Amino acid sequence: MKPSITSTPLPDIQSTGDLRKVAINKVGVTNVRYPISLRTPGAGQGNEFIHTVASINMFVSLPHDVKGTHMSRFLEVLNEYHNEISSDNLWLVAKRMKEKLESEDAFLELNFPYFINKPAPVTGKTGKLDIDVAFELASGVEDDFIMTLKIPATSLCPCSKEISEYGAHNQRCDMTVKVRTADGVHLWIEDLFNVVEQCASTQVFSVLKRPDEKWVTERAYENPKFVEDIVRDLAVALNEDDRIVWYQCSSENYESIHNHNAYAFIERDKRTE
Repeated sequence: MKPSITSTPLPDIQSTGDLRKVAINKVGVTNVRYPISLRTPGAGQGNEFIHTVASINMFVSLPHDVKGTHMSRFLEVLNEYHNEISSDNLWLVAKRMKEKLESEDAFLELNFPYFINKPAPVTGKTGKLDIDVAFELASGVEDDFIMTLKIPATSLCPCSKEISEYGAHNQRCDMTVKVRTADGVHLWIEDLFNVVEQCASTQVFSVLKRPDEKWVTERAYENPKFVEDIVRDLAVALNEDDRIVWYQCSSENYESIHNHNAYAFIERDKRTE
């Protein structure tokens, strides 16, 4: 039996009042998987795109006197742009969220894998290195944008090298950098990636032939770094980049001879200095 169709309006409980007088900073939907396109530097023109799949969180603020938000409207907004969710129109999506959900603030978060073509250091064999990237957009009285990169690398322990008669223990590490840029300044993912990956003992690659493996091994041995060295070098590099006005940087080193990891973190706001 088909459900009956009635012309009687259905109650809108979300739009009713709330007597507790407690505003909500963020309410919305999380872990929405959606295809996106990201503009790349290309041949210096910025006219090429890479396609990937993002995990998207969408939130708005809720006034103290409104019971609930309309969750379905978040997906309606997303699907208005179903032909192309791209890095070029993310701010349009955020502003449309404010309009559609009648809110003063909208928050759009995207987490996605990004692939960079990376040649091996000696043979030049090219492979795709995957890194984790996140965008955080906040549209309100003031707009805010934070970009996060999580980049794998290699560290080699200076203490192990110093006290051992031969060899030293290596560690894989994840360097994570969150940045805000100056107003009107664009920072490519590739630009930040190139800054960050130079701060470890050596880089990692997706394709390595024997001459490349020899180079990577020897490079790490010649450039030992504690986790403290890595985050300090990250901070120095980010301090010198005038495009960046605020940052958090960290490194987590996955110990190879301990059953724990090593971690260090630095935060700086250049605008307050």
